[in-house]
Amino acid sequence: MSNFWEESFKQKKEMWGAAPCHSAKLTAELFSKKELKNILIPGIGYGRNVQPFLESGMNITGIEISESAISMASKYLGDKATIYHGSVNAMPYDSKTYDGIYSHALIHLLDHPTRLQFIKNCFKQLSPNGRMVFTAISKNADSYGKGTLLEKDRYEIHKGAPIIFMMRKLSKTILVLMDV
Repeated sequence: MSNFWEESFKQKKEMWGAAPCHSAKLTAELFSKKELKNILIPGIGYGRNVQPFLESGMNITGIEISESAISMASKYLGDKATIYHGSVNAMPYDSKTYDGIYSHALIHLLDHPTRLQFIKNCFKQLSPNGRMVFTAISKNADSYGKGTLLEKDRYEIHKGAPIIFMMRKLSKTILVLMDV
């Protein structure tokens, strides 16, 4: 999958634009209300979703598989975040625990065993009374059922990036709040 993302960021650059997504804004607001300060963002991409967290005075650590995305992130982050280059499969990259973990549109790209390990690794790095938020694509998305069916609810729409479509909800994405 790393080749897919490296090539995508090289070719399409800021493929989702500059504005942070709605879930990043909502999550930053939630984390701010809970007075969370140290935030881990697996799959940080080129950094567009980080701004709401920075505006709330949070310290950001990210993980990103694409070197090209990390290079682009300096436009959004400057030196205001630490980013580890590598796969979320290799977590943890440090021995820190985090008050909050926010992962946007990553979990649905992982196969079942990798997804479970990712969640376990996130829990290991979560501080007591911390918060985790994952967003995922749901079966209500227009892309559900498109591409090559790999297994139940898992399709390869773009070569090299299979997607598992999560439970059917009212929207096209699912915001999962994990309050531990």
